[in-house]
Amino acid sequence: MIDRQHLRIIKAIDTHGTVTEAANSLHLTQSALSHAMKKLELTYDVAIWKKEGRKLVLTQAGQSVLGLAERILPQFEHTEAQLRRFSEGKQGILRIGMECYPCFEWLLKVVAPFLKAFPDVDVDVMRAFSFGGLQALHGYDIDILLTPDPLQLDTITYTPIFDYEQVAVMNASHPLMDKPFLTPQDLAQQTLITYPVELSRLDIFSQFLTPANCTVKQHKTIETTEIILQMVAANRGITALPKWLIDEDDSLESIAYRSLGEKGIRKTLYLGHRKTADTLGFVDEFIEMAKHYDPKGL
Repeated sequence: MIDRQHLRIIKAIDTHGTVTEAANSLHLTQSALSHAMKKLELTYDVAIWKKEGRKLVLTQAGQSVLGLAERILPQFEHTEAQLRRFSEGKQGILRIGMECYPCFEWLLKVVAPFLKAFPDVDVDVMRAFSFGGLQALHGYDIDILLTPDPLQLDTITYTPIFDYEQVAVMNASHPLMDKPFLTPQDLAQQTLITYPVELSRLDIFSQFLTPANCTVKQHKTIETTEIILQMVAANRGITALPKWLIDEDDSLESIAYRSLGEKGIRKTLYLGHRKTADTLGFVDEFIEMAKHYDPKGL
């Protein structure tokens, strides 16, 4: 029988590559680790790993067990964390992953009433610059994924929250403001400022520039919306952001926008969540609250 210890050992071997390092990471003796895996190999009459030089490499059978470990271990850890919080008298924690990078201010306006309605629930937010949002949701690292670009998976449901337009944002005195809307060719001599993500996930490239075989003169990346807007206000470049974000901020007097193309780039913000029952008891409530708060300027 495969048990949790086998899964932990396989994961450690894959991470560290040697029995010594894997055993140390799990606070086991080398003999205990080897004995556990030898018993598993004898039970199924199959090799789990093999030696390649000084390293251990998982066989096809070992890779199969590793796949199970990567799916199951996060669920163990998530449930144990919940149990610890219950034992401390706390109801739980809602973990939200963000792939809509400028949506943080909107999210705060949903989180505030949620925290008031659920005083025993904490909220943690991960900005997804360096993690795969869908993988994190499927692997129980997060409970909700905020994304404008849903990737379909049988185990995930996406709830649409609101529609919006992605626009080109620039200094109000920029020469491009004389145009009713922008064409891809208009950006050929411009400096474009974006978040530090792959180009395929940036709408201004994937839906505007790349299909027209166009690009920009210079591309800069900055992690924070506030600094991007300061750079744009100082006429250091242009950016692409949701129209509602600019309309909501009354302090951005020196900033204006134009549609990307005559029809514009239309987007929808989604909240992704696992299709399994809401065992936490508050994921569905958060989604309902989010559906009732639309930013202005849509």
